[in-house]
Order: sequence, then structure tokens, then C-alpha cells
Amino acid sequence: MFLFKRRGSQNNGAIDDSSPQDAKINELRAALGHLSGHSLKYCDDACLRRYLVARNWDVHKSKKMLDDSLKWRATYKPEEIRWHEVAHEGETGKSFRANFYDRFGRSVLISRPGMQNTNSPEDNVRHVVYVLENTIMNLRDGQEQISWLIDFTGFTINTNISVKAARGIINILQSHYPERLAISFLYNPPRIFQAFWKAIEYFIDSKTAQKVHFLYPNNQDSVELMKSFFDMENLPSVFGGKATLTYDHEEFSKMMTIDDLKTAKFWEFSDKPCRHMNGHSGPEVAPEEPMPISVSSAWKGLSHSLDL
Repeated sequence: MFLFKRRGSQNNGAIDDSSPQDAKINELRAALGHLSGHSLKYCDDACLRRYLVARNWDVHKSKKMLDDSLKWRATYKPEEIRWHEVAHEGETGKSFRANFYDRFGRSVLISRPGMQNTNSPEDNVRHVVYVLENTIMNLRDGQEQISWLIDFTGFTINTNISVKAARGIINILQSHYPERLAISFLYNPPRIFQAFWKAIEYFIDSKTAQKVHFLYPNNQDSVELMKSFFDMENLPSVFGGKATLTYDHEEFSKMMTIDDLKTAKFWEFSDKPCRHMNGHSGPEVAPEEPMPISVSSAWKGLSHSLDL
């Protein structure tokens, strides 16, 4: 499920040292040694580049980070999580992939802390990992990063995700999804959230923290920043836009079930590369039509819009 964008590379083998960055990628690949199975599929050139960028092109530090991610993926198996295992966590629409893109063509992940419906930190984290991987899987060609919108409507101390779960999500995002987050907007967080933020801010590294922005509806700078990243006609009103945000769990579940089939097919394919799916060599899968632009459609008919 964790698919990668390539920048001119055509395979998982050694690449030409046509630039200092390519040389670093080649060096990191050599340092990793022999890879097979899911680890080989995971470690394409774009993946190595992201880990290098995250560690300022230090090969030794990048290798350690990537080794840790490979161990985590071998244990946690995020590519094997299926929607039916986490669907109960998503019943309220507290985290889901949006049916619109930002102005840069990036997939958008929406989270709504006020819709928190369970008490298990482990299940909370697993659900977010699933949705994160699915959002990445649906990146458009040429994109490697996602935008993350967090709506604080209805947020109270009682509906808040636990500090344990929040720390787990932050740790996984920083450690095992480097350079996947382009930007995150925390929209209209109440004062009570500030205490919660202080409890988790310590665990956020500086690179990630720079991508997090607190925005408020009556602040002109916030309004202009949102306009620079999103078409206001498509952006839901809870984020200052003009569209309506409605989550239909049944329709979203149908869409995820279809995506699970594509995911399973991708990871089972280990023979020969064919077309690139989101830039990564994988099984031949029919192209997916863009999701409908109107958020007010409430996901209706999305499963029928997929050309499978």
C-alpha cells in the first residue's frame, strides 16, 4: 500500500551517479545490502531519497532510520491492515481521505478530533496508519506528499484522542513516513487544546513542527494561507471554504474495500514490473478516475467512479 513516486528512476537496482544526490541514494542502497520481498518493494529510489532528506543526506543516519522502519513494517505490517479490521474506528468519520485535492494536486487527509468514538490507543493508531497508507496510495502521479486538515469542531477534553495515541501517531509519522507530510493545518483549535498540545509538542521534531500551522477563521492571515493551498469552492466550510463536509461511512467503506483489493494485488505481485502505480512498479491495475470534486456529494457513488 505504501507506494512511491519516482523521479526518473526505472528500477529498484543501482542508479547512475549522475548527481551528488543520486550518488547518495546509490550509497544508501549499497549500505542496506540484500533486500527481498516487501522490503525490496518498499525501498525504491524515491523512498531512499525521502529518508536521506529527512536526515540531511547523511547516509549513516538515513540507513539507521530506514533499518528501523523496515523492522517496524515487518512487525506492524501496515500493508496488511484491511478496512474491516479498523472500520469500527472510522464510523464517525474522525479520520478519512478527502474527495478533493489541494492546489498542488496532493491527496488530503481529514481528521476530526471532536468525532472521537473509541478508547483504545492501539486501535486509534492502527486506524490512522491504515488511512495514512491509503491516502498515500491514492497520490496523483508526480506527488509524494499529503496535506493534513484537522477540524476541531466539537472538540472537548472528553472527545479528545488520548495522549498515548497521539504520541504513537506522531512517532510513527516522523519515524516511518519521512517527508510524506507536506503541511498540516489545525483549524480553529479551542483553548483547551493548548494544554494537550503542550503534552505532545515535546515529541515533535523541528522539521515536522514547521509543517504544522494553527489557523483561525477570523484571522485574515489564516484565511489567505488556506486560499493559497485550497480552492475555496471545494474546501469544506469547517475549514473556511464554501463546500459541505459530510461523511458517509457506508460509501467510504465500499471505497476502502475496493482499495484493499488493489493493495493485496500490489503486494502479492513479485514477478515482474509493469505499469507504475503512483510511480512505483507494481501489478497492472486499471487507472482510477479522480474522485468527485464536490464534497457535498457525501461520497455517494464514489465506488462506482473507480475504473477497475
